[in-house]
Amino acid sequence: MAHSRYDVVVAGGGHNGLVAAAYLARAGRRVLVLERLDHVGGLAISTVAFPGVDARLSRYSYLVSLLPGKIVKELGVRVELRRRRFASYTPAGDTGLLVDGEDAGRTAASFAAVTGGTKDHDAWRRFYAMTAHVARRVAPTLLDPLPGRTALRDIVGDEEAWRDLFERPIGEVVGERFDDDTVRGVVLTDALIGTFADPATDLLANRCFLYHVIGDGTGDWNVPVGGMGAVTDALADAARSAGAEIRCGAEVLAIDPSGEVTFRDPDGAEHTVTGGRVLAALPPAVLARLLGETPEHPEGSQLKINMVLSRLPRLRDASVDPAEAFSGTFHVNEGAGQLAAARAQAAAGRIPDLPPAETYCHSLTDPSILGPELRESGAHTMTLFGLHMPARLFTGADDGARNAAREEALRRTLASVDAVLAEPLEECLLRTPSGEPCLEVRTPLDLEGDAGLPGGHIFHRDLSWPFAESPQDGPWGVETRHERILLCGAGARRGGGVSGIPGHNAAMAVLFSSTSHQARIS
Repeated sequence: MAHSRYDVVVAGGGHNGLVAAAYLARAGRRVLVLERLDHVGGLAISTVAFPGVDARLSRYSYLVSLLPGKIVKELGVRVELRRRRFASYTPAGDTGLLVDGEDAGRTAASFAAVTGGTKDHDAWRRFYAMTAHVARRVAPTLLDPLPGRTALRDIVGDEEAWRDLFERPIGEVVGERFDDDTVRGVVLTDALIGTFADPATDLLANRCFLYHVIGDGTGDWNVPVGGMGAVTDALADAARSAGAEIRCGAEVLAIDPSGEVTFRDPDGAEHTVTGGRVLAALPPAVLARLLGETPEHPEGSQLKINMVLSRLPRLRDASVDPAEAFSGTFHVNEGAGQLAAARAQAAAGRIPDLPPAETYCHSLTDPSILGPELRESGAHTMTLFGLHMPARLFTGADDGARNAAREEALRRTLASVDAVLAEPLEECLLRTPSGEPCLEVRTPLDLEGDAGLPGGHIFHRDLSWPFAESPQDGPWGVETRHERILLCGAGARRGGGVSGIPGHNAAMAVLFSSTSHQARIS
């Protein structure tokens, strides 16, 4: 086997691995990135999912919120992120709750139509003023050495906000602050994306909520122009231009604590390289397996459906243009009571009768992902993200059972969507030249097979607080018990969605010597 030495070997070419590689190569380190698939990007990719249909879908991850502008600027990443005017629309009978970021009066009127008064709208403004304050304070810390709990509490500087977001179950807080079930549900969905938790009792829901409202200090969820693949391509360009070597089709087979990494190339030949440091842009469970250790067993919870529509579906609410409703997050049967009922059924091992879900149409904000003819025809992409669909629901004894569970989840989810529209969604689906509907569904087990995510967990494992809880968390939250090996994927502390934060922090851990951090642990 060929044998080469690098300053840093990055195992995994997802967006975090590329961020780490770019920073380290710019600092003069010799960097090798090994990616199992034939392309970089991990889940942050764009794909032509339907044969003969000229639409590039952000197949897995699809919006950008946590990616810091500081990383974009420092790496010279050329990417455009567009803000969505309409944050969300939630059908409620023959009306709906529209949150318009540019028309406060229209939002207030929509709240009044749904709730019958002004109380919940006033509470909404106070609550999100609080989360905005926390976002402004916490977001800058995500690229600094990991603070302790007391230090972050001091940085937040608001005891009520700390108590309500970090210490009390978010479901309890929302139940006290809001009266209307629809409004409560809209707030709670941010605590449940990819997370199977009970917001009434489980602070895991708080951690999920926190990462969804921090954003880059704003909490905005923005649309990457050109699709999510444009973000990855720009990061790969930044890494390569800085001098990093990227090898695709290179499957990592083993990692040794000494820094040796064994991988297989596309021709089947095995090679070993050595890194002064090894950065694992991989789920912690995969890293454990490669080290010969006992892996943890995370469980993802989501149903992802990608579609191309020939036209937007009609709404029951004639006062709202479908182009407005679907350009933001379109909530489907996500009232607080509906969320709780669906979770109880899933916890009992049943696919929910009325699955809660949310959709959005990327092409309404960024039509560049559609070919010219498709764009002119009025077609649009639609992404659906289903909640309370844990992996356990799809772990049948054989392929037949797993396929049946997937089909049943799809059937019930589409019926749930139809229940809030003025017409069946299926009537709006575009068809491929061969006559197949432009619809694909991905369960957690499909994500495990497609992208190697254990349990299909989109965050690699349960999200952690953005502060140190023990000395083992390390100065940057990326350290492992092996000195030469660092986490730099979503499973690191302060990990999660498309952010680049773990990649940045792993690079900083390499570039700056570890100093005593005991004082930060409190």
